[in-house]
Amino acid sequence: MSARRPLLLPLVPLYHAGLWWSRRIARPARLQHPVLSVGSISAGGAGKTPFVAALAHLLQTMGYTVDILSRGYGRTSTDTLRVDPAGSVATFGDEPLLLARTVALPVFVGSSRHAAGTLAEAELTSTSPHIHLLDDGFSHHALARTADIVLLTAADLHDTLLPAGNLREPATALQRADILVIRAEEQLELRSFIATQPNLLRKPRWLIDRDLTLPPALPSRPLVFSAIARPADFAADLQRKGVAPATTRTFPDHHSYTHRDITDLCSRAKQASANGFLTTAKDNVKLSRSMRSQLATVGPIAVADLTVRLLDPESAIDDLRRMLTPTSQL
Repeated sequence: MSARRPLLLPLVPLYHAGLWWSRRIARPARLQHPVLSVGSISAGGAGKTPFVAALAHLLQTMGYTVDILSRGYGRTSTDTLRVDPAGSVATFGDEPLLLARTVALPVFVGSSRHAAGTLAEAELTSTSPHIHLLDDGFSHHALARTADIVLLTAADLHDTLLPAGNLREPATALQRADILVIRAEEQLELRSFIATQPNLLRKPRWLIDRDLTLPPALPSRPLVFSAIARPADFAADLQRKGVAPATTRTFPDHHSYTHRDITDLCSRAKQASANGFLTTAKDNVKLSRSMRSQLATVGPIAVADLTVRLLDPESAIDDLRRMLTPTSQL
């Protein structure tokens, strides 16, 4: 395994001990409706947000009404709230706001996911069966769930635990997963690892295909900027699409853009003779109107949208129906 921050390796055993203790003392609270958790063993970059959107759509085709529960990482508000799609990242967080704007489903945020779910159950009424989707919930032990759906990437197998690496939990934690989700292009790379884990061999595995959609009016020489967990993945996707950036600028995951950042991006773009900008959908929701106006003095702002598609939705539906029967609920 590799360490992103090798100087912090001595702290990894302390982090691991904290994980063990948090699981030991957890007393999960329950909601009235079933909870499906979507998560990963990494702190970011697995593609959970677009997968949540795809899973929500699949559940709707099965006749369920759906809401999404999220912590709202990085927001300044501590209130338990329903996300207003016209609201701000400071109030709701970047990923919840992106989901609220793209999936047209109710999204609730709260440091207590149980409180967020309780608010959802108080506000939403439907004659159809209802599902809570817990976004980024694998390591959240305070809320009981019907099933844990976990995205596994090849990069996870070469990473190490926080704070030296990007893993929230070691690969052995995958034993708790009910369903593994794997990128189709990585299935051969992950097969040898899964073969060494007998319990994983018996779990359903869903293959997904990821696609980066680019707008037709794309600048020919864009400055590409992002604040995501794995910017190298974004760069590789752009390369496969034939995009040749004039230059790039990366920020830490969930970074909140300031006007100083925007001034710096404009300066870098001019120095590199860029004729516009390209960023991710997650970053786009964090740009204020005045920030957009400032960037537009250099050139247009294009947004790349990452979508996820299940390769065998019929098998996924069968797995979900089996897990959502009353006898399978926790």
